[in-house]
Amino acid sequence: MQEPLKTDPVGLDAVAPSPAGVLAPEVFPEHLMQTPRRVFDLLNFQADHCPQTAAFAQKVGGEWRKFSTAESLDTIASLAWGLHLEGVRQGDHIANVTETNRAEWCFIDCAVMCLGAVHLPIYPDISSEEFEFILSDAGATLIFVSSDRLYRQIALLQAKLPALRDIYTYDPVIGAKQWTQLQAAGREGLSNQDNQSMLERIKAKVDPGDLATLIYTSGTTGTPKGVMLSHLNLITSCLVCAALIRRTSPERALSFLPLCHIYERTLINVCVYLGISVFFAQNLTTVGEDLRETQPNVFAAVPRILEKIYEKFVLKGSQLNGAQRAIYFWALRLAREFAPDEPISPLRRLKLAVADRLIYGRWREALGGRIHAIISGSAALQPALARVFWAARMPVYEGYGPTEASPVISVNCPIKGRYKIGTVGPVISCGEAKIAADGEILYRGPNVMLGYYHQPEQTAEAIDSEGWLHTGDVGEFDGIFLKITDRKKAIFKTSGGKSVAPQQIENRMKESKFIAQIMVVGENQKFPAALIVPAFQTVTDHFKQRGTTLHSNREVAAHPEVKTLIESEIRRLNEHFGHYAQIKKFVLLHEEWSLEGGELTPTLKLKRRELLKKYAGEIESIYAGEEENAADSNIRPEDPLPNVTERL
Repeated sequence: MQEPLKTDPVGLDAVAPSPAGVLAPEVFPEHLMQTPRRVFDLLNFQADHCPQTAAFAQKVGGEWRKFSTAESLDTIASLAWGLHLEGVRQGDHIANVTETNRAEWCFIDCAVMCLGAVHLPIYPDISSEEFEFILSDAGATLIFVSSDRLYRQIALLQAKLPALRDIYTYDPVIGAKQWTQLQAAGREGLSNQDNQSMLERIKAKVDPGDLATLIYTSGTTGTPKGVMLSHLNLITSCLVCAALIRRTSPERALSFLPLCHIYERTLINVCVYLGISVFFAQNLTTVGEDLRETQPNVFAAVPRILEKIYEKFVLKGSQLNGAQRAIYFWALRLAREFAPDEPISPLRRLKLAVADRLIYGRWREALGGRIHAIISGSAALQPALARVFWAARMPVYEGYGPTEASPVISVNCPIKGRYKIGTVGPVISCGEAKIAADGEILYRGPNVMLGYYHQPEQTAEAIDSEGWLHTGDVGEFDGIFLKITDRKKAIFKTSGGKSVAPQQIENRMKESKFIAQIMVVGENQKFPAALIVPAFQTVTDHFKQRGTTLHSNREVAAHPEVKTLIESEIRRLNEHFGHYAQIKKFVLLHEEWSLEGGELTPTLKLKRRELLKKYAGEIESIYAGEEENAADSNIRPEDPLPNVTERL
């Protein structure tokens, strides 16, 4: 096991806990004294230092409805008092579910925590069984839901949830109470000065070490666990990240990843702290439109979203002809080779300038034209993809951290020597990390969770006696930069005893423009194989240029020439891996994996267990008869790559 690695403090990146467990304000410049200590202090900090006319904004009736800092604070106070009148007290658990990101979510978040109660955000697209488990396990007393659909779903469960007293909705729903009723009652109550004073006394009793939020993991590894995060945990991550985002001088952010995930929630906290206006996208299908309308300087994404943006770049080029097409793909190839941290020759600089004038500028305009930084997290990003965005002057800063670290362990940032493509950046300076003997990343710092709710044994497994969080991720250090190589539980062994890290292989294979999604399989088998979803539009356009028309996704997946094309791509990319880790067989699928289909988590990671179950027949057909088959671990790289007829 290597020694813990700490990074040198850089600017506001130097965040340290005081002996009392509260962030020490002396590590900050003078203008950032009176550092917020609880999450609900952040908006007050904004009011004192950089009040905004649009602290939050969302589209209502085709127009952007803006909430100023002052209006937001007034709404939060009124809602908090309304909740107090409803009987909410310190330690109560208040659930919140929305299908789209909205300002109301943030108002509820702060109002709940002002009372010392615990905010319980939940993903909207889970099953009724999962809702019942989470609400029961957490003992939620109230729940806010955004829509009629969610109201009806939760109402059907209420009889099974004795602790759940009431359901409130965001939008008007017939027969349901609306959150504005609490706000109105609270506003009326706060017209009395004594009530205002009492609310301030209630807020003053909330300690930074108190439980602030309970977040249930997305369940990729089994039954969801409630991660307990304190105000100190959340404020630590906020201030560390603020130091990094601050240097990009953003004025406006677009929010579209689920607010119930700690990753997006941290970005919101940072924006509030720095006085960055937060515009909420209408939904995931309107992100392109919202980017162009709001022209944000920063947004957070997961790799799958950046992959989809890149696929649209490729699709645009494939629709061109002649010289235009040649120039477009010349610029794309140039971008895929871009290295932001290496010297650029005069000739290459000239080429990039030409490509920027002809192509890259259009890409920037498609994303609003004012992007200073894209933050990527939740899963590994293909290095070639990051290079494309960097070349187009939309730098991607990849970071890493599980929910249990609220959620920042390391992150790249726009400081020379502090970013490197293919890594997740240096370890944040208020914490330390090391690599265990088995390759697992261990982390210790003030942002590590309090534990798992009602699960002391699992908490003890996750956080050892010395305070090290066992992340479950496998990694290594490249100088000061941390690299994630795989998920510990995702690593499998072949029947020959070779350990295979599927995520590394998957990320490499997705460098092919013809492969949209892939999952590597092969546990206890003789060789790795793969389930592959082709990039349907790219493949279709590729063959159309060659005189072959493919009419449907099913036809794409079944066409022998498509199989030959994917086969050649796999053989090319297999060269990056040892023989034992190379994909020997594959099956093409005609349906893209999605959140709705149950194959992806809400943060668009593969649900490996679900995919293994769903495609058990396809996987079985890959390995059928392998005991007698010569296509085993003795296959040479130059041998023909077998494929499997698509059976869906």
